[in-house]
Amino acid sequence: MTRIVRFADDSGTIRTGVADGTGAIRTFDGTRRIADLLRLSAGELRSLVESAAGTPAVFAEGDVVLLPPLDGMMELWAAGVTYERSREARVAESTEQSIYERVYEAERPELFFKAQPWRIVTDGEPIAVRDDSELNVPEPELGLVLNRQGETVGYVVTDDVSSRSIEGENPLYLPQAKIYGGSAAVSSGIVPAWELEDVSALRITLTISRDGAVAFEGETSTAAFHRDPHGLAKYLWHAQPFPEGAVLATGTGIVPSMDFTLKGGDTARIEIEGVGVLSNPVVGDQAMLDWLVEAVDRPLVRRDRQG
Repeated sequence: MTRIVRFADDSGTIRTGVADGTGAIRTFDGTRRIADLLRLSAGELRSLVESAAGTPAVFAEGDVVLLPPLDGMMELWAAGVTYERSREARVAESTEQSIYERVYEAERPELFFKAQPWRIVTDGEPIAVRDDSELNVPEPELGLVLNRQGETVGYVVTDDVSSRSIEGENPLYLPQAKIYGGSAAVSSGIVPAWELEDVSALRITLTISRDGAVAFEGETSTAAFHRDPHGLAKYLWHAQPFPEGAVLATGTGIVPSMDFTLKGGDTARIEIEGVGVLSNPVVGDQAMLDWLVEAVDRPLVRRDRQG
């Protein structure tokens, strides 16, 4: 499976390239940012990827540090209440149940900002739960990688970690429930859209491990999606530019029951058919993500966090 990756070599130099599934990485000459790739049209990006795939391999995945595939002026956004299970969960947890019923049926989707690139973690790096929330859950979601024109040019696995009790207390607390250190994880590789043309029935699984055993597991499919996921982009792009593209998480169809909460020491593993795997240990102290600030200029500090 071809993936577009962002990585740091042993010198700490950040590069972008194509990983071909065999462990080899071929670089894009002169292009260090995913943001630069997303300034291209879908056709231009495909030509660049296919051209790079025919060049000699320069790096091996095992010898580099894979980084989250967001940088520059990119942003991570997310959609809510796009599956029936998500609607049921929001209604169950909320003191204002009707607003979730209405948004589920409305033409305009719920969209919210999730994270800037520097706050995002990738595979093997820790996610966090808030210590002022009693109920916390990972939310496995298919992520659309969108270029500056709003075209879907790729897919990633995303984890929209959420504080259920905070949002449930009052919907106006949504930013606090959704946006905090360690609340956003994205898989390390972008699967090009032209290699995964049909995303209408992709299997999505979530497994949460605790003390060597499975504490929760769930499964859904994008076939249960209440909206066309690609239709979300026009609402995100309306009235605001994304000159270097964005990633849009399309909502979750897996939500544990109200008697389950994510805890420090757990591991959340998400797999989306045809897209990849995202696995993250869980910590209960946001201060354990302070290294993300240092990692902006020193990406190799991530090596010790990726297990």
